[in-house]
Amino acid sequence: MAQRKAEFLTPMQNTASDFLLGDIDMAKNENLHKAKDAKNDEFYTRIEDVAEELRHYKKHFAGKVVFCNCDDPTWSAFWRYFHLNFAELGLKKLISTHYDRTEPTYKMEYEGGDDNNVEVGVKTPLEGNGDFRNKECLDLLDECDIVVTNPPFSLARAYVQYLREHNKQFVIIGDLNWITYKEIFPMLKDNEIWLGYSSVKEFTQPDGTIKKFGNKLWYTNLDIQKRHEKLILWQRYYDDDGNPLPDAEERYPHYDNYDAINVDRVADIPMDYQGVMGVPITFLNGYNPEQFEIVELSRYLNHEGMSKKFVETYYKQGGKGQIKEGHPDLCYYDDKGKAIVPYMRVLIKKTIA
Repeated sequence: MAQRKAEFLTPMQNTASDFLLGDIDMAKNENLHKAKDAKNDEFYTRIEDVAEELRHYKKHFAGKVVFCNCDDPTWSAFWRYFHLNFAELGLKKLISTHYDRTEPTYKMEYEGGDDNNVEVGVKTPLEGNGDFRNKECLDLLDECDIVVTNPPFSLARAYVQYLREHNKQFVIIGDLNWITYKEIFPMLKDNEIWLGYSSVKEFTQPDGTIKKFGNKLWYTNLDIQKRHEKLILWQRYYDDDGNPLPDAEERYPHYDNYDAINVDRVADIPMDYQGVMGVPITFLNGYNPEQFEIVELSRYLNHEGMSKKFVETYYKQGGKGQIKEGHPDLCYYDDKGKAIVPYMRVLIKKTIA
């Protein structure tokens, strides 16, 4: 799939150059580095998780330069995986940069010859600290074809901006909530980025402890077979005469503040409904742009929000939270008249009848 130039991507509040170490003072730089230095933001990916995901991308690596720009080669499962499989994948070159805020840092480069010895490679000192935003690391980014790594989760916005501005292909690990970021969701909507195959449930922390998660996924812009597989749908909204089924409005209530129906589970998307539907964000795991069009994320809809009447009803019925008139979330009344505010929804339409 052809990659667009950076200027055609979603407008940003800042460009990646705004984050360059040379463009910000040291105090701001100290704050930006806290994410990587903090124990709770430094996780090492297990090689079995790397291998499980990357087996789906084998065709993309032949003749390519792969850059792992958030990886200490001493510990990185990414470096290990690509080094051990260098010839098998047909790689041209493997690069990894070591980050350390206080100690001397370096880059490792490997061009084949002794794949089974992961310590083999050309080790070159770096002038900076190995931060992916440093100019020497950005120069390496320009040299590479594909970036594969597990970036600091809390620096997601800045990290993805760099990949976009440098027009790079990538396979990276990220949080499920990245989907909701104003900098990232438009990329999903415009088919500039999509979800990979698997989730990552365990990471190793610097002290050796295991940290478990339930919301870490792979993001990529490399074309994969999964993107061309249609969701199998079997639920119906209409009968054979084109009339809504007797329980259609109960199963698929219409939003009170937007012209769309609510669908609580991806498995329940009606196969015959041609209008706009609000579905859980987990829909993106099986999103096929040839089958559906993404209209918007509910939090970014340009609409009037919740009515005063709905808000009053919601609180009278025991609703919790800080919802006010005009609140942007979608809402509806169920078949018993209860005011419901579902979790964030992706608004979609079918593109195939």
